[in-house]
Amino acid sequence: MTAVDTAARARATAWRSWWADGLEAAVWLAAVTGIAFMIAGGSLAYASSAADWTYAFGRALGIVAAVLMMAQVLLASRAPWVERVLGHDRAIALHTRWGKVAIVLMLVHLTIMTTVTASYDGRSVVSQALTWPQYGWWMLAALVAGVAFLVVLVTSLTAVRLRWPYERWHAVHLLVYVGVAFAVPHQFLEGSTFRSGGVAWWFWAVLWVVSLGSFVIFRIARPLVLLEHHDVRVESVTPLPDGSTTVTMTGRYLDHLHARPGQFFLWRFLTPGLAWQHHPYSLSAAPGDRLRITVKPSGDGSRALAGLTPGTRVIADGPLGVFHHGTRTGHGLVLVAAGIGVTPVRAMLEECGPEDEVTVVIRARSRDEAPLLEEVETLAVERGAKAHRGTRASRRLVGIGGPADGRP
Repeated sequence: MTAVDTAARARATAWRSWWADGLEAAVWLAAVTGIAFMIAGGSLAYASSAADWTYAFGRALGIVAAVLMMAQVLLASRAPWVERVLGHDRAIALHTRWGKVAIVLMLVHLTIMTTVTASYDGRSVVSQALTWPQYGWWMLAALVAGVAFLVVLVTSLTAVRLRWPYERWHAVHLLVYVGVAFAVPHQFLEGSTFRSGGVAWWFWAVLWVVSLGSFVIFRIARPLVLLEHHDVRVESVTPLPDGSTTVTMTGRYLDHLHARPGQFFLWRFLTPGLAWQHHPYSLSAAPGDRLRITVKPSGDGSRALAGLTPGTRVIADGPLGVFHHGTRTGHGLVLVAAGIGVTPVRAMLEECGPEDEVTVVIRARSRDEAPLLEEVETLAVERGAKAHRGTRASRRLVGIGGPADGRP
């Protein structure tokens, strides 16, 4: 790699970093702007008691929660312009972190608004909660949203998640989108900042259209378009000695996916028992006229892949992730993997050139338990990479291919 190439990669990395920070900052700027519109609408003009200020504070919390809800939906939408900047892992990490904060703020907002309004009307909190639906269907929808958020929050606690299989937890987790859908009408039809229309109304309308529109387009419509356009189907299923399974798929115009070694897809196999599940599996070989994954059985979904039959249709949603050669900043490369985590490393090694200085470290208890180890060894020799295998029982690294063990 030339100095020019290295400098270009460094600039590209800096650009992604700036845009990633900018996207996060834009979320908080939107929250501040929303509160500014609330104040400009006269919310504090007549605040004269502790109850009035508490009510205004509750509204502000609702605005921040709404912005974070929007950001949560956008981050989970798999919109390409978000994925390329943040990467799927960072996007989902932010989605999870902001989602918890948003749900807590939304529940606090609901509690404050109900409690203060009850004091204004001379009712108990329970009576006020039961009275909310009389304000209009959108307020009843807001209560449904609050219940949905509470269920998601409780089931997201570590103690609950450890006891539940992933598939059940994920199904319940989808209630957050139900909650968002039920909360939006309340904001526009009841919130005093929005009833009169104007700039504030359009500000929120644009934010919600971008957020929900991205979700509908890229989470719902795009996978169906990909299914019809590429017609990805299972070509072969191969069990490996270590217990993992390699699934090779073929289809039309797979080069149009622009997948890179190291990336992954969310795979949905349209067969009974798997059609309602999607799982992230990295490509275990460089993409071309075929796509290949290798999966270690660790749950019901991954175990079921061994029983796939050739011809099964597949929705391949992606590619996702920024772990690929395009995000490198230098010509040196160290690839470290353990267990089935070797799959993206094996794929990236396939694309390495003679000018790359590559070192591969594979950690496994034994050769028999190391998936794709022979393929990694072969590629290490072909690419001139330094490759080592480490064991859990010892920190000693053993050369397994390439110049590390004296072979050319």
